[in-house]
Amino acid sequence: NITYKYAFSCSNKWDHLSWANYICVMEQKHKVWIKEKFPKELLHKKIIVLDIPDDYQYMDEDLIEILKQSMQSYID
Repeated sequence: NITYKYAFSCSNKWDHLSWANYICVMEQKHKVWIKEKFPKELLHKKIIVLDIPDDYQYMDEDLIEILKQSMQSYID
């Protein structure tokens, strides 16, 4: 199960992450943010930093393609 920072950034609710085995974020600063926001809940969660600059607009087609490629090994 993969979820994104964007999936919960508006609501900031742990419910959106509780089911995830892996949490993928684009940048290291996103990992820091999520760990600060949910320290206890993330103790046994794997956070994967994809090293994709957060320079894209929401649902940018180029970003979607980069995310698909970057996450392929985690999805298979």
